[in-house]
Amino acid sequence: MSTRPTVLLATFDLLPAGEGGGHLLPEALGAAGVDASWAVWSDPAVDWAAADLVAVRSTWDYHRRLPAFLAWTRRVEADGHLLGNAAVMAWNADKSYLLDLAEDLPVVPTELVDAPGLVPALEAGLARHGTVVLKPRTGAGGTGVVVASRSDDPRLSALGGDAWLLQPLVASVRTTGERSLFVLDGRVVSQVDKVAAGEDDEVRVHPRYGGMMRPVAPDPAAVALAERTMAVVGERHGGPLPYGRVDLLEVHGELCVSEVEVIEPGLYLDLVPGNATAFAATVVRALAAR
Repeated sequence: MSTRPTVLLATFDLLPAGEGGGHLLPEALGAAGVDASWAVWSDPAVDWAAADLVAVRSTWDYHRRLPAFLAWTRRVEADGHLLGNAAVMAWNADKSYLLDLAEDLPVVPTELVDAPGLVPALEAGLARHGTVVLKPRTGAGGTGVVVASRSDDPRLSALGGDAWLLQPLVASVRTTGERSLFVLDGRVVSQVDKVAAGEDDEVRVHPRYGGMMRPVAPDPAAVALAERTMAVVGERHGGPLPYGRVDLLEVHGELCVSEVEVIEPGLYLDLVPGNATAFAATVVRALAAR
């Protein structure tokens, strides 16, 4: 009988084998002395309590099933098996967290908009910024994100959700791009730069929208801000977090936080296979601390 610790890597039903390059995570954990396998978070047949640890990975339907997903994270945490913090995940599921972080960190200018106030907020935002981006407050993968240059812009018909963030169109997303830094146990382990396609109505950086992604050597200024960001989140929520991804954009020459992912950040294993080894080390440390 094996005495090796067991870890379940939570994913969703459309990706039962996990994110791209997902096989690397069980392999890296196996090399570190841990038995790991992928499991669908919403599968009632999975015995999450039987694992020594549950790592939330590619649960990329959570925004469509948010109450059920958050209830699942609380159950796993109550059993003492969750890698991370269920309360932080609930906080991170609503992108209004950017306003919270803006008290201590440089953040892309952001305001909250609800359905009754959409038109006046849009008109005021357009007057300030010229072109704006609207994003659902709860969303993933760029779904429902719209760029608008006037209040009757036909692109607004694609707007998803019923509550949004309104931000200026940050021109650097198409030049220097967005910098994604992976922070494990408080330290940056890698960086991927992502640039949106050149079309006027596209700011999403994922390749499915025509964006380009490439691994780069971590930039010292970006590293400092990413690590500071994760430290601030931890300080506000009871202690250091085991993992997260911090996305940064350059706004008027200053690096600003555009997003923080502490629920299920993709590790881009197909681009940075070494992230699997780094994440495995985080898991091992978490197991040792139990």
